[in-house]
Amino acid sequence: MTRKKRAGGGKKATIVLANEADDLKGALKHLGGSRSDDWNNILANQAINTLWLKHSDEETRDQQYDATLFALIGIGPRDELEGMISAQLLAAHNAAMECYRRAMLAEQTFEARRENLSQANKLSRTYAALLDALNRHRGKGQQKVTVEHVHVHSGGQAIVGPVAPGRRGIKNTEGELDAMRGIAYEPSTPMRSPDPEREPVPIAGGARKTAL
Repeated sequence: MTRKKRAGGGKKATIVLANEADDLKGALKHLGGSRSDDWNNILANQAINTLWLKHSDEETRDQQYDATLFALIGIGPRDELEGMISAQLLAAHNAAMECYRRAMLAEQTFEARRENLSQANKLSRTYAALLDALNRHRGKGQQKVTVEHVHVHSGGQAIVGPVAPGRRGIKNTEGELDAMRGIAYEPSTPMRSPDPEREPVPIAGGARKTAL
């Protein structure tokens, strides 16, 4: 990365020329999700700067710094987008918890308590939206199964799954329906009538019926 400065209109303008990055080792990728450790360092510091440190001594600050870094590692961003969402998750969490803390102060007025709880509620909703965005981003490669047809035959069980359209599938379906019709309308041997006079008499092929 090359930086040049030039004068223009009484102000110095900075021009950044993007060359082949020489820091693409990704030693800190578990923090920011990038192969660039410049990015990973900046993102980690951005997350650390969202901490409320006013009443923290040196030991407590060190614990807060370490906790923030371990939180990023635990989330495990896999790319720059996930790194940004991870840092914003921590920022929203820190801000929400600070609003909740202030709402619990004994000397707070009712209006201040209500305002802090309102802000905490908004931050918690933002946190949930960020978490949902992270989960949807990570799940973009999952397989999706669409149920197109469900056939349930008498006495059978439903089979749910994708059905590929085609003539072969149609023929199989028609064949199954024909087989079912054949079973449903299969002719059977007629039972003999207890009354001999009403018993039907078979007629030979080609013969004509004679009226009685």
